[in-house]
Amino acid sequence: MKKIAIILGATGLTGNSLLQKLIEDERYDQIKLFSRSKIEGLPNKVTQYIGDLLQLDQFKADFTADEVYCCIGTTAKKTPDKELYKQIDYGIPVATAKLCKENGIPTLLVISAMGANKNSNVFYNKTKGEMEREVLKQNIKNTVILRPSLIGGDRSERRLLEKIGLTIFKVIQPLLIGSLKKYQIINAESIAQAMINLANNTSNADVIMTSNDIKQIAINN
Repeated sequence: MKKIAIILGATGLTGNSLLQKLIEDERYDQIKLFSRSKIEGLPNKVTQYIGDLLQLDQFKADFTADEVYCCIGTTAKKTPDKELYKQIDYGIPVATAKLCKENGIPTLLVISAMGANKNSNVFYNKTKGEMEREVLKQNIKNTVILRPSLIGGDRSERRLLEKIGLTIFKVIQPLLIGSLKKYQIINAESIAQAMINLANNTSNADVIMTSNDIKQIAINN
């Protein structure tokens, strides 16, 4: 039986890569997108639900699938208001997990970030860590949290600081070996492929993965 997948954040770099891969994947006959803006030119297997993701409960009746991919995330530059930032990076993934539990969706994959730590004094890291804690509290059958390092790929928007960071990391990449591998740059395409592979090889356990593990799973296609 073919499957239904939900994507939140399909307009972003990783989410869009994931969308293209799921469109081509014959195991899926329906893909549901929940977002604030419409993506043009998609095939009939994709259904789009447009609205305010901060009010995710409005989509409850349509929020049904075999697996959910949450690729939501913003930046301090795009969202300088810390309260709004937390509503997005914490609130949307947690609301997603709660809907998965309420609607009996057994598999949830969430992109977090390297350095996520609920006890951190850094607002960004603390927000991600608190999000992970609340997502895991929902006890969904298969929950995977991915903690990528800097994400490489062609973005439609310019992020100067991120571009500088990527340039620096490319230079020092050969030095990041052993336990430092998790700090290597990871391409959005690798994250997307790893998410699909993980969703189709569920372990009935909560899993938190760093970049080096994500890369390895991506090539085990």
